[in-house]
Amino acid sequence: MKVIKIFKETISDGIGFRYSIYFSGCNHNCEGCHNKETWKGDIGKFLDEEYMNEIVDEINKNSMLDGITLSGGDPFFNPDELLNFLKEIKARTSKNIWSYTGYTFENLLIDSTMKECLDYIDVLVDGKFQKINYYPDLYFRGSSNQRIIDVKESLKNNEVVTLEF
Repeated sequence: MKVIKIFKETISDGIGFRYSIYFSGCNHNCEGCHNKETWKGDIGKFLDEEYMNEIVDEINKNSMLDGITLSGGDPFFNPDELLNFLKEIKARTSKNIWSYTGYTFENLLIDSTMKECLDYIDVLVDGKFQKINYYPDLYFRGSSNQRIIDVKESLKNNEVVTLEF
C-alpha cells in the first residue's frame, strides 16, 4: 500500500478530531473526483514497518484524537494489504475507524477479504461519488447517493444501518 497524504488533525473526515490517511489506488474513476492523481496507485510513500510505526506513534501521542479515517483513492484498492493494516492499526491504537470507499456495503460483503476488513471498521461511507448528486452541504460525504453506515450494527442486524446528521 502507498500513502499519498496524511492529515494529522482534521474535523472534515468524520465525527470528532481525526487522523486521516489517504491511500493511493482506485478503480472507480468517478466523474468529478477530487483525487484523480491517486487512481493508478503508483504515487505515495510505501507503507512499510517503519512508516507504520511512525503513524501509530503519531496517533498514540495525540490524546485529542477521536479516531482514524481512511480515504484515498480507495482504501479497498488493495484489500489484502488493507486487512493487514486494519488489524495492526486497530490493535495498536484502539481508535474508532471510518473508511471511505466507492464500493457499496453490499459489494464488500461478497468478497471474503473485503468483508473481513469490515470487522475493523466502525463507520463506512460507501458508494461512488456522483457529480450529478453532489451537494456541498452534506455531512461527511460528497454526493447524496453515498451512505454513512454503522458497520457494527449493520453486520449484527444483517441489514444496512445508516447514521444521520
